[in-house]
Order: sequence, then structure tokens, then C-alpha cells
Amino acid sequence: MTLLLVIIVMALGFDFINGFHDAANSIATIVSTKVLSPFIAVLWAAFFNFVAYLIFDLNIADTISKTVDTDLINLWVIFSGILAAILWNLFTWYYGIPSSSSHTLIGGFSGAAIAHGGISVVNLAIIAKIASFILLAPLVGMVMSYFINIIILWSFRKIRPSKADKIFRRGQLVSSALFSIGHGGNDAQKVMGIIGAAVMVYLNTSGLSIDDVPSWLHVSMDVVNGKKHLSVPEWVPLACYTAIALGTMSGGWRIVKTMGTKITKVTPLEGVAAETGGAITLYLTEYLKIPVSTTHTITGAIIGVGVSKGVGAVKWGVTINLLWAWILTIPISAIIAAIIYYIINIL
Repeated sequence: MTLLLVIIVMALGFDFINGFHDAANSIATIVSTKVLSPFIAVLWAAFFNFVAYLIFDLNIADTISKTVDTDLINLWVIFSGILAAILWNLFTWYYGIPSSSSHTLIGGFSGAAIAHGGISVVNLAIIAKIASFILLAPLVGMVMSYFINIIILWSFRKIRPSKADKIFRRGQLVSSALFSIGHGGNDAQKVMGIIGAAVMVYLNTSGLSIDDVPSWLHVSMDVVNGKKHLSVPEWVPLACYTAIALGTMSGGWRIVKTMGTKITKVTPLEGVAAETGGAITLYLTEYLKIPVSTTHTITGAIIGVGVSKGVGAVKWGVTINLLWAWILTIPISAIIAAIIYYIINIL
């Protein structure tokens, strides 16, 4: 039980780190356009991170909990995966690299599981789907924001620039809120899936039945329409959404600078287009039960508004460096987790 409690605390700690690591996703453009001050912006984002708790089902949590066969692993696998994810998140945050907290967690979880029981322990179909969206999520976000930006420019072509600027400064409050809801609904749920998996592993390895544990640990896979769906007690989503909201309130200024200024210069109008395109992408993937990176999504959306001004408006050197970070996140996190698991086994 002690190790399970440690894992739950670590998972919520990761959720907190995810909040300040990915705060830039939802506030970068609204800060860079000076619509809100950094402090007010993170409070705004944190509030709407938590609002996601009232909106979304546990689609993403359900997918994450099935990434690894919980019947074939132990709690040390999950411990190693979360620790690896925390280390990589802190490293990329320190150097201002907008990597994916989602893929860090998935990579760590999978890497430790493979170190424990081999490749057969991992659900390769789910991993492949998640990996494919390393490119698909930013691509969809880019296309969405590109066309939204074009539509907005055409629709407001007869309005004075000064008046349009005032309209879109207010509009950014709405679009950043929409993206923050998507961020909370997508990223907080990944930790719910890990906690759910940890409890199921605890039940499997301890020999206890669900009736032998406290009601606050009643996690199960309920069968609905012939398919298994994760069911967790109410405190799990409440704790996860609270942790990510508190983390967001702590800020993430290094990554705000990268996202808000180094990819392309963004105006309030373009901020609305980027955040709206990113939010639509997140809601769509949440509906499809596909865990995606909010970092990748908003980066693609920012590139989309840049491309709408001309290919030269995007700083492609920065973009290519980000792409390398995205591609390497899952394998590096997996390797770190495997090493941690091997060390634990030796000790």
C-alpha cells in the first residue's frame, strides 16, 4: 500500500509539473500580444484547466490505462515510468524546450514495462496511434489555424485595423480559455489513467479483491457495449484537475518565450486563430480517445498562422529543433525509465 500511495503522490506531482511546463501552451500568444500580463494569464489558464473537469468524459484516461497490460507488470514499473517522466519534463522545462508531457509519460510507462516483461507487455496498437499524432496533431492544428486565420482576415477586411485589434484582444480571452479547457481535458486525464492503472496493478499483485480495499481505491474496468472502460472514484479526476491547475498557476516563462516569440510574431487576430485551431484539434482528438500533445498542437497552430502570412514568416530553424525534441521524447523517456527500473531491480 505504501508504494501505491507514493506512486499516487508522484503522479499528482507530475500533473503539477505538467501544468507549469505546459502553461505556455495556452498563454504564450495571449502574453506575447500583451492582451494579459503573465500573472493574470496563468490564473486565467489555470481556472479553465479546472473547468475541463466539468466537461469531459474519461476518454483519454481510459486509453492511457490500456497502454500497458496491467496484468503483466508491477508497481515498480509505474514508479520508474513516472520518475523518468518527471526528470525529462524538468530537464526540458529548464532549457525552455516545449516537449510533450504526454509523450514523456507514455514513453516512461512503456519503457519501464518493456524492461520488466518485454515488448509483449505493451499495447503496440495504442502506442503506434499515439506516436502517429506526433506529426498529425500539429499538422491538423496548422491546417485549422491557417484557414481560420484566412476566414477571419476576409470577414474583417472592411473594418479599421485599430477597431479589429480591440475586437481580437477581447477574442483572445475566449480562444485562450477554449484552449486551456482542451489542455486540462487532455493532459490531466493522462495522469488519471496512470493512477487507475496503478490501483489495478496493486489489486493484481496483492491478491486482494476490490471489496478488500477502501472505497476510495475502487478502480475498475467496466464493460459498456462490449468494451472495457476505466472507472475511477471521484477524487481522482478532482485531484488531477486541481494539480494541473495549480501547476499552471506556477507559470512556465522559459517556454512562453519560445512559443510566443521565437516561432513567428503573433498579433491578437492571429492569436485567436491559433488558439481556436488548437482547441478544435484537442476537442476532436479527445472525442476520438487519442492522447495528443497540447504542445505539438499549439505549435502547429502558431506555424499555421505564420504560413498564412507567407512561408518566410516562420522561423523554420526553431521549428526543426522543436520537431527533433518531439521525436526523441518517447524513446528518451523510455530509455530513462528502463534504466531506473534496472537500477531498482539491482538494489
